[in-house]
Parts: sequence; C-alpha cells; structure tokens
Amino acid sequence: MSVVKLACERPEVAGRSLSQGDSTELARPLVRDGVVRSISPQTVQRLLAHHQLKPWRHHLWLSPKVPRDAACAAQVNEIVTLYPRPLAFHEVVLCVDKQPSGQPRPRKAPTKAAQAGRPVSVEHEYGRCGALNLFAAFDPRPGHVYARMAPRKRQVECIAFLAQVDREIACHITPIHIVLDNLRMHKGKQGQTWLVKHPRLVFHFPPGHCSGMNQVEQWVSIVQRKRLRIADCTNKAHVAERVMAFIAEWHEPAHPCQWSTKSVAKVMAKCDITLPKAA
Repeated sequence: MSVVKLACERPEVAGRSLSQGDSTELARPLVRDGVVRSISPQTVQRLLAHHQLKPWRHHLWLSPKVPRDAACAAQVNEIVTLYPRPLAFHEVVLCVDKQPSGQPRPRKAPTKAAQAGRPVSVEHEYGRCGALNLFAAFDPRPGHVYARMAPRKRQVECIAFLAQVDREIACHITPIHIVLDNLRMHKGKQGQTWLVKHPRLVFHFPPGHCSGMNQVEQWVSIVQRKRLRIADCTNKAHVAERVMAFIAEWHEPAHPCQWSTKSVAKVMAKCDITLPKAA
C-alpha cells in the first residue's frame, strides 16, 4: 500500500521538487526509506496498473468557482441553437479565430522525405525570421475557409480581416453570424465602432472556458498538424504563400463539420440550469 500512498500524493506535498511522479521516481523513495530492500520500476508500474493509478498523467478541470449561471446557460444555448438549425438562403454562420506562431524556420539542411524503415528527417537547427498570425473564418456547413495572414494580432488586424470577409461574401447574405472568442480585440472600442457601421455581421460569444464550442478550433488544429508542424519556409512571405496554398487545396475536398452536443454536456456538467433543447 506504500506504492499507492505515494502515487496518491502530490510530490511537492511529500517534500520532493517534482510536478508529477512516474514508476522510477516512486521506486526510489521506497528503497531510500527502507520500505523495501529493492523494487523495480516495472513492479511499481504493475502495482499501479492493478489499482488503476496513472500519476504521470493529468487532465484539466474547472473548479466550482467558475461561474456556470443563467448568463452562461444563455450563451451556450444561443450557440447550440445556432449551429444545427436550418439556415435561410440569405444567412451564414462563420466561426472565427486566429492561429499564432506561423514561423518560417529555414533549416540548416533540407528536410528528407520518408524512406523504407525511416520517418521524415527534419534538421534540428533552424533560423528565426519572426512570425505571422493566421486569421481564419470557418464555415462549418460547406467547410469553406476565409483567411488572412498578419504580422500582429491587434484590433486593427482583426477589423481588417472582418472587412475582408464582409467584402468576399455576397451582399444579399445577411445576417452573417460570427462565433468568436472573448478576446479584448474582439470587444474593443475600435471593433465595436466598426461593427455599428457593418450591421449585417452579428457576433456570438461562447462563455469563458468554452473555446471548444467554436468549431474553427477543429480546423485550426488541422492546419497546425498538417501544414505548420514542419514549416521549412525561408521567410514570412513564404509562410503566408504556403498557408494560403494549403487552404486552396483544403477547399478541393472540403466537407461539412458535424456539430455534436457532447462538448456542451461537459461544459454544463457543473451547472444546475437545464438548457432547452435546440430546435
């Protein structure tokens, strides 16, 4: 039971400067304190597996102090209702976000393609040439993406991107529902002033700690994994060109994003308020 006791304690509380323990780190104090003469990490791991303990893993959770009140329920319900409902021919729903760290990383040696028995080989050393931010608006129904690359992520850049979206979408489409996060650049005075002059754009904000409700997050993760993870670009202009090329290729097999209410159930788990069902 000493192994279980150690596994269920935070290492910091036990006087050790560790954020998380593993089988090796748990075996050492057992020998040091004379609990056993010797024990292998593999034995510790088998004992932990028997008790279904994995102290080397972690997950994030929301404390009860995070507000999950009527206002939160109303925000969640607004978006849950918006996503699945049939849209009129003159309206559209876009999910907007930005992806930072579009870094050009010129390598000291070219990246080598995969070969039999060997993965893609990427040179560890690379140069630093600044970074770009990808502003993206994802239409989850056809899977279409509107995008813009910018060196900074202020209200000015956000407004410029929204103006681009406003120009690219046909004039008869109104309203344009925009789902976006609760960032300062989305709620600042400049943005609000611009929004008054462009009333066909209607903002919808998920409550705090609910970024997963913004469906563009799924598409951004695809860009990060498929395009930006290995970015052997020479400069920022090259990054922008490659990302826009990826988006053009994305549109060829683009497909709708199916909304699920499972994430909503997780968000509202600590809320005593029952949401009305979406139409």
